[in-house]
Amino acid sequence: MSFSDRSSGRRRTAHAARTALGASALALTLLTTAACGPDNSSADTAVTAGAGAAPNIGLPANLEDLKKWKFDDWEKWAKDYALPAAAKGFWTLDKLLKAKPNEPLPPPPAPPAAPAQPTQAPAQPAQPPAQPARPTQAPAQPAQPSQAPAQPAQPAQPADNGNDPLPKTVNAQPLPHPYTKLAVHGKLFADAPGSGAEAAAGLSHYQCSATVVADPAHPGKSNLVWTAGHCIHQGKGGKYFSNISFIPAFNSNGALSGGKQAEEAQYAPLGIWNATQAVTSPQWKAEGGDGGSPATQYDFAIIKVQPGEGGKSLEETVGGAVPVWFNAPREQLSITEYGYPAAPPFDGMELNRCESGRPTRLSYDPTRPPMHAIGCTMTGGSSGGGWLAVKDGKPALVSNVSVGQHTGDPKFQAGPYLDDVAAGAYDFISKKG
Repeated sequence: MSFSDRSSGRRRTAHAARTALGASALALTLLTTAACGPDNSSADTAVTAGAGAAPNIGLPANLEDLKKWKFDDWEKWAKDYALPAAAKGFWTLDKLLKAKPNEPLPPPPAPPAAPAQPTQAPAQPAQPPAQPARPTQAPAQPAQPSQAPAQPAQPAQPADNGNDPLPKTVNAQPLPHPYTKLAVHGKLFADAPGSGAEAAAGLSHYQCSATVVADPAHPGKSNLVWTAGHCIHQGKGGKYFSNISFIPAFNSNGALSGGKQAEEAQYAPLGIWNATQAVTSPQWKAEGGDGGSPATQYDFAIIKVQPGEGGKSLEETVGGAVPVWFNAPREQLSITEYGYPAAPPFDGMELNRCESGRPTRLSYDPTRPPMHAIGCTMTGGSSGGGWLAVKDGKPALVSNVSVGQHTGDPKFQAGPYLDDVAAGAYDFISKKG
């Protein structure tokens, strides 16, 4: 089920090209020569963006090399991680209510059906043909080699291309107010890049979901928020969104529920936190876009917000932060998704949850880690929402909403498998300032 008719209307002209990316997309679009890191001068000019687009992106062609990047490698590559903060008071209630749901990306197309088998076996001949006369003596057999020649090694590919049967539909359930114990979850607002009539009319506002995550470099004082890459960056040839702000425990007391009006202190009881830094995956930044593609398998992002008054951190304000579980064993996961779905039949005012259980696999490119797929009826606006599983008796973040199929049956969503690339981005933004 395609979701190319997204309400944003952004970058439709590049849709066909983006969806055509294949298993070798990273190597073809990122580098003309292999390199071990972004300090290679030829790599720095590998991707040529259009006028006014993000800086050129220099990356290794080999995914395993990318997983080995250290802080210095990430710093040389992520040259545009610093963002201008939204002006104080920018996100008025009117803008928040007009913000359009940022839609999850479309899933891969279903594989073609197997050819029909004949319903009846072909007729057998009435009598077997005559057997040729056998020689009185068997011909001499050629000498057999003492050992069979070695066979060339075949590349390992999953027979199912990294895909399991789709998960069963799980209905989203609204959480009871107030969200006192769930304040790590909230809504993310941002303005899409661009100009023209839509921007001039104030129609560039978008909404997603996000989760406060722990900061290893600042234990107990995290200002980090996890979301989807497509919630903060346009992808290939594009830019970061602007005026990125996070509202933890949005509408915790139900002040805006049922079409009511309220003051900021009521619907944002823990404040509005403006992003000043952001990082997404190299794959999303170089390949991503509106159409589903292998870049979706790395559709994640981390933002860092300004501390609050007196330097108080986001974690201290909301009362906690969720650790991130990288390379989590799939067979150990029982996933619960949180988010603020805003496309019908939802209105974006309520925090919802899908207790979806063990994920299945979903893949655009079998050479990359398959995504987690879970049954869930959440719609646009849930993009970026945190997926939690229990590790050592406590909740940990294992993915975020990226892909969604919200019509037909089953209704499901998928999120990236957080491997060493995600861990490298997380370590970079944690240590950066």
